[in-house]
Amino acid sequence: MGKTNIRYWLCQIIGWGVFGLIHVYINLVVYGENFAQHGGENEYLVSLAVFLISGIICTHLLRTVIKKTNWLKFSLNKVWVVFIAGIVATSLLQFYGGDAIEKATPYSFEKYIQNYKLEKAKKSEASAGLDKVPYYNNTTPLRDSINPKAISDIKKSTGWHRNKSGEWKYEDKTELLGIYQNILLIALWFLIYIVYHYLEKNRKDQLDRLKLESTVKELELKTIKSHINPHFIFNSLNSIRALVDENPERARTAITELSNILRSSMQAEKSETVSLQRELDIVTDYLALEHMRFEERLKVELDIDQDTLTQQVPPMMLQTLVENSIKHGISKLVNGGLVRIITNFKGDNLELLVQNTGQLNGKINADGFGIKSTQDRLNLMYQGKAHFEIKNMDNNMVQSKVTMPVII
Repeated sequence: MGKTNIRYWLCQIIGWGVFGLIHVYINLVVYGENFAQHGGENEYLVSLAVFLISGIICTHLLRTVIKKTNWLKFSLNKVWVVFIAGIVATSLLQFYGGDAIEKATPYSFEKYIQNYKLEKAKKSEASAGLDKVPYYNNTTPLRDSINPKAISDIKKSTGWHRNKSGEWKYEDKTELLGIYQNILLIALWFLIYIVYHYLEKNRKDQLDRLKLESTVKELELKTIKSHINPHFIFNSLNSIRALVDENPERARTAITELSNILRSSMQAEKSETVSLQRELDIVTDYLALEHMRFEERLKVELDIDQDTLTQQVPPMMLQTLVENSIKHGISKLVNGGLVRIITNFKGDNLELLVQNTGQLNGKINADGFGIKSTQDRLNLMYQGKAHFEIKNMDNNMVQSKVTMPVII
């Protein structure tokens, strides 16, 4: 039996059990003097037990039927039809089914009450002097000699009356009331059942949506990383190719540096974040490779707050910013320029700044892969708590700045 079924049966037993205890308290404690006067306590308890058991059985049948209809996919109008039809059918089944079972036992509370009221009707008839008078026939002179109010009171107080043949007949006006009470009780049960399952469905939909968003986020991040690595590899290989003939020894060193970078980048794809120290190692190797190509045209300055080295940052993000600063800045200047990397804390945020010689001309290409990948990764990873901006500075420099929350 699954957890859902165990929870369902616990709710069934506890719900109907509480209802039964309330009835016992009201009838045996609050109005216990009624049983003290005429008895029938055992019959009442049997009747209540039959009612509770039949209630559990009938509502379980209702649950089985509506589950087979897959009602959660119905429109609201169809749900109302199922709700009303289910309530009426279940209420009538419980009322008449439970009544038939109760009457089949020797402890029928309904029969006991009827017999008790019959005895009361006979005593009332005798005390009114009607037991020896055939008042129940249509003889006019006889009608004029009896008290019609006494006859009416007997019927009202007990439900029993004599027919024209003098036989006692019982009229039970409480049957319709009992059906109404059953309808209200089953309606309450069904309403709780429907509300619970709608809330549960809504909760599961939210969980599925969160799982889907998480999967999409993971796939997007992997896609972004898969674009970063080829872009980086091609630039590095071009730098090494230029050295193969001119300086084979330096080319071999460069290949070793490239292998170190590739190894680090491959490991970085397995993690959502890496330490800033590890990211700086990749950037240092990359700048060493680029320095072979640009030689004296590329100057590098590092202003690193040592306390920031343990902070977690997105892998290959700083390298992407440095790569863009060389590609769109230094490489376009005849005399080259400076690349400055700065890391520090500002309040509760970590700042990564990459400054390079040059100026932005016109509108920034927000669709360029370096800028777009940085923006997308920050949005996905930090849900709006991290920011990226690129702008011109007054001293013929361009600054790319990433601000992200400090991870303690």
